Amino acid sequence: MAERVPAPPPDAAGAPYGDPGRVGPAAVGPHADDPDAGEHVAASDRLLAAVVREESARITAALTLSFGSFDIAEEAVAEAVEEGLRDWRARGIPPKPGAWLMQAARHNALDRVRRDRVLRDRVLPDRATLLAPGTSAGGAAADERLPLLFGCCHPALAPDAQLALTLRAVCGLTTAQIARATFSTEATTGQRISRAKRKIAASGIPLRVPEGADAAARLDLVLTIVSVMYSEAHFVPGADAAADRDLADDALWLARVVAEALPRAAEAQGVLALLQFHRARESARSVDGELVLLADQDRSRWDAALLRKAHESLERAARLRRPGRWQLHAAIAACHADAPDAPSTDWLQVLTLYDMLLAYDRSPVVRLNRAVALARVEGPAVALAEVEGLEAPLARSHLWHALRASLLRELGRDDEALAADVRALELTANEAERRLLAARAGR
Repeated sequence: MAERVPAPPPDAAGAPYGDPGRVGPAAVGPHADDPDAGEHVAASDRLLAAVVREESARITAALTLSFGSFDIAEEAVAEAVEEGLRDWRARGIPPKPGAWLMQAARHNALDRVRRDRVLRDRVLPDRATLLAPGTSAGGAAADERLPLLFGCCHPALAPDAQLALTLRAVCGLTTAQIARATFSTEATTGQRISRAKRKIAASGIPLRVPEGADAAARLDLVLTIVSVMYSEAHFVPGADAAADRDLADDALWLARVVAEALPRAAEAQGVLALLQFHRARESARSVDGELVLLADQDRSRWDAALLRKAHESLERAARLRRPGRWQLHAAIAACHADAPDAPSTDWLQVLTLYDMLLAYDRSPVVRLNRAVALARVEGPAVALAEVEGLEAPLARSHLWHALRASLLRELGRDDEALAADVRALELTANEAERRLLAARAGR
């Protein structure tokens, strides 16, 4: 059915904390009567949004390490953003916006500690260090966002908690935005995040990038969360075919952060390449709210510059000579990107790459995607046998029924194909997919 970043299926739609329209209240203040006030406010809000996106996770991580509390760090950053919204609109943008935000957050954290007797006794002796300007945002040699990201994706946390906490702590989404992104209620999301933070504190989960034997597995978990974020931006229940661009952009941004911070991690480069390949096809995937399958897409609409970046990311990964599943996923995406049209796709190479991928990932979703290539290389009957062997784990997946319907139709088994399409239609929650399946089923 629809092309999809191969990742464990969650659900989502969201938006970055930095969206100017969601940062705060309507413009007010001394510029309200100025004819240029609107432009000034918009410029201030846009910059604040960009700074929040780039720096909030870095600041939260630094404050968490300094004050020993996730909650204090988060609240301090949130208050600093609100202060920035008011102050920058009224007084203008400071010379060093990131440093301004960091210092405001540090002062807020310190004020909060002063009000808490237990924390006050523990932290206040280090006040000079806590407010030292040398620890301002953007000046650290290592990217502080990475330890925070690894902490949020610790295996002791449940997958839904990992995703929610990452969206909150690293991407800066509010509880309401995360609830929308994960199809949950605000109450449930808030509890999920609170429990995760308590577990981190109670279990002593360190906010650091693991080393040694644990490093590869933890990095794979982080990269999986990033790919889940991207994937879910495209499967919003009730939505049309257009992806939640904010959440997709957040995922791509996060992939870039990890890849730049870990240039020797081939799989991090692989995930970045994979998301860049998929993002490059976005404008052809959704046209006027309708879903366009890969085979039918107008390839002139693909983003050529982003495709070049994707190839560069994949080449960087290949030069490290450490193959892995994310690089193989990206290589498969590259095969599709390189084909001038759908019939010219090198399906044998795609199938070969999927066969290699099975050595790393034998999940039903990967095997289902492989069956698409298998059908093109060995015929629909062989592919159908493979697909029907996946019924037990995928019977609730509309993608399984949709692919089975396509293969049955190719074999001339139209009645069975129609029944499979109807079942797929019953199972999907995305409106664009529903329209596509309904048209195929004649409904």
